[in-house]
This record gives sequence, C-alpha cells and structure tokens, in this order.
Amino acid sequence: MTFSRLHKLHAAGQSVWLDNIDRTMLASGALARQIAADALTGQTSNPTIFEKALAQGTAYDAQLAAAPDGQASAQLFESVAADDVRAACDLFRDIYAQSGGVDGYVSIEVSPTVANVEAGTIEEAHRLWQLVNRPNVMIKVPGTEEGAKAIRRLIADGLNVNVTLLFAVEAYRRVIDAYLAGLEDRLAAGGDLRHVASVASFFISRVDSEVDARLDALIAQADDAGRTRLGALKGKAAIANAKLAYALFQKQFSGARWEVLRAHGAHVQRPLWASTSTKNPAYRDVLYVEELIGPDTVNTMPPATIVAFQDHGEVARTVDAGLDQARAVLQALASEGIGMASVTDKLLAEGLASFQKSFDTLLAGLEGKLRSLGRVPAATV
Repeated sequence: MTFSRLHKLHAAGQSVWLDNIDRTMLASGALARQIAADALTGQTSNPTIFEKALAQGTAYDAQLAAAPDGQASAQLFESVAADDVRAACDLFRDIYAQSGGVDGYVSIEVSPTVANVEAGTIEEAHRLWQLVNRPNVMIKVPGTEEGAKAIRRLIADGLNVNVTLLFAVEAYRRVIDAYLAGLEDRLAAGGDLRHVASVASFFISRVDSEVDARLDALIAQADDAGRTRLGALKGKAAIANAKLAYALFQKQFSGARWEVLRAHGAHVQRPLWASTSTKNPAYRDVLYVEELIGPDTVNTMPPATIVAFQDHGEVARTVDAGLDQARAVLQALASEGIGMASVTDKLLAEGLASFQKSFDTLLAGLEGKLRSLGRVPAATV
C-alpha cells in the first residue's frame, strides 16, 4: 500500500475524519474503499449534508416511500439518518476496536431546538444513542452553556459526545471541565471510563472570514501605513485562536486531576478541527490542515479538502509551534478594536441560527421528497 500524505498525517498523531455522509457512498463501497486506502478513521454529519443527500438522487426513495403513514418529518429524518450512521459505524468498527476506542467514530447531531436546553439535549442524545445502537457513535451537542451542563451528564451516563460549534477558547475551557466532571461523576458511581470518548470541535475558517471582514472595513478607511499593518493580520486569527485552544488542551489534560482519571482508563477529549475548507481563494487550500497538525487531534475534512491534501499537503508538527506569535496576533487584533470575544460571540449566534436554518431546510426538503413520491407529509395531513 502506498504511504500517502494522509497516512503521514495519521502518523503525526492527527486522525482524518470525513465531513460527509450519504447512502450512495455506503452502498457503493466507496466509503469502505476510502477507509482502506486513505487512513480515514471517522466521519461527521450534519443537517446540511443530509439535506443534500436526500434532495439529490433516489438513494432514500424506497425507505421514504415505505415509511409509516403519519410519521412526522423530524422523526422520519432521525430514522433515515440513524440508518446511515449505523451503517457507517459498522464500517469503522474494526478501527474502533483496533484503536482501543480512541478512533472509529461516526457523529449524529441533536436537533437545534434543544441547543440551549439542558434537559432536552440529554433526552434527545439518549434517544439517538439508543436508535443508532452502536458503541462507536458520537452524539453531537452544541457547546453552549446549557450544552456544557448536558455534556457532563451524558459523559457520566457513558455516551460518546462530539461537542460542536466551538469558537471561543473560554467556551472550550467550560467544555473540558464538563467532560472531566462527567468522568469524575461516572467514576464515583462505579462506571467504566475506558469506553467513553469525546471530541471538542473547534470551527476554524469561519473565524478568519469574520475577522478578515472587520479588517477590510478598517483597511478601507486607513492610510498607506495602516493598510499595510492591517493587511498583515488577515488570515491569521483562526490559526492563532486554534493554537491557543490546543495549548489549553495540553494544560488541562495534565496534572493531578487528569492523572486520577487516566489511571482508570479515561481518554483525553481530543480537539477536532472543523470547518477546515478554505473560504478565501487567496489562501492556500490546505491552510487549515497544515497549520494545525499534532498529537491527539482530529481534522474533519470535506471531500475536496481531502483530495487537495492528498495531492500537495505538507506534514509537519505545527499545532504547538509559534504560540507566542499566536498570542501576538490576537493582541494586535485587539489593539485595532477586533476582540476575539466579540468575534466568537457573533459566530456562535450565527452558527446556531445557521444550524436551525439547515434543519428547517432539511425538513422542508424531506417533505418535498415525500410529495414527489406520492406521500402526504404528516404536517399537512
């Protein structure tokens, strides 16, 4: 087998997960082949990905046509999504076993309606966990304040959790504490820590998109010297923010509190870099992979980014390099009036709104598909 760039990335301590799922890749064997050939060790999904899969082609038509009458569109979506995630979990099951539960996970997301509701998140996460019924499924939970409370309970209950929509380092600190506290609760109740896993999904490119837009507004009003100074900061915030997140990871998963849990078989909650496709064509298309490589990390990439990295990605340990420079970048942005708290608060609000919009679009598309199959969606009966 050729030792590809993705294999080198894996050898550097970073797991490659595919940020895409559809029934066609499952049924055709394409996902199985990619797992074998590309060092692929996990998979993530979200409502936007499922909406595209449902709307395009006929892969889901038979299941939708056979669905019970009167089934709500949200319930039908859960059934369809769970079938795909369950099938993908089975394909990654050997990796899960061989890695001792470190890798081989497939994610499915709670609905946006419970993003800020602790009890609702716990209830829905348990329902999805039971519906998929695989040890290597991860339940995606937004990293809101209420989400963090739910995460503690879910970890204590023994569920695997993918904490999503993280932008701020301080929010990540809250999530890490929720994970550690959940493990401690589980240990105190006599539970097994060896089969509980979590990742914390930090969204990368959206940070640069927001910061660069603010820099462009300042550049438009600046003199020559100001334009040069401000221009030098473009495309730097996202990597700097993620490196500080990784530094926090290293700090929190060391010391006495962690060593007690590790001695009982606990896994670290790995940082996962999400939203790693490059939005600005002026930037290198594998920027958000190359600059965040290091041990105990995950990068979930859309198909195009995987192809690009396979073609010309460079592998070197970068995630903990230049930490002082990262801090300097964020300090320079703050001195220009661009504080990261303002940026990340806005991005979280937009992310939650986008999550809801994607879910609504998904359900509307599902109802449209049902009508095209001669079925009447439950909402219109």
